[in-house]
Amino acid sequence: MPLWKNAKPHLLENSMSQNNQDQQLAQACAEHMCSQDAASKALGIVISAVKPGGATATMTVTAAMLNGFTTCHGGMIFSLVDSAFAFACNSQNQAAVAAGCSIDFLRPAMLGEQLTALATQQHQGKRSGIYHVQVTNQNAQLVALFKGNSARINASVLADETANRVTTKLVTIDTKD
Repeated sequence: MPLWKNAKPHLLENSMSQNNQDQQLAQACAEHMCSQDAASKALGIVISAVKPGGATATMTVTAAMLNGFTTCHGGMIFSLVDSAFAFACNSQNQAAVAAGCSIDFLRPAMLGEQLTALATQQHQGKRSGIYHVQVTNQNAQLVALFKGNSARINASVLADETANRVTTKLVTIDTKD
C-alpha cells in the first residue's frame, strides 16, 4: 500500500535505542518525502521499506510504460531506481541530491512485472555518499544495477520541530525501560 494513502514503510526491527531512534527518523523522513513526491505517485512507485541508509521501492510495469519494443522503457526503470536512491540518501534527515549516477540494464522488464529496487548505502561522508541499487523482477531476476553519488545540500529533510519531536518521543519511550 502506498505511503501517500496512510500506509507506513515497513519498520525494520532493532532492539538498540540509538538504532530505534535512527529508524524512527528514517521513517519520518520517508513519510515527509512521500507526502510531496508527485513523480513517484504518478508512476505508481511505492516505498515499501526504509532504514537509515536504505530503502526499497516497488513498481508494476503498466502499458503506459512500454517502449516501441513492448518492453518497459529504461527511463521508467531509472525513475524507480532514482526514487529508491532518493529515499535512501535522505533517510538520515540530511537533505541530499543526486550528484551523478550510472545504470546498467541487464534484462528487459515486461508488461505486468513487479519490479523491486533495493537501495543500500555503501559510503556516507560529511557531504557525499555512494549508493548501490539493485532492481529485480518478481522472479528475483536481476533487471538493472545502479550506482549513485549523492551530495548533501546543508539542509534538513524534516523541519527542526518535527525532527525534535521524533527524537524527544523516542527518548521518552527509551527511558521507561
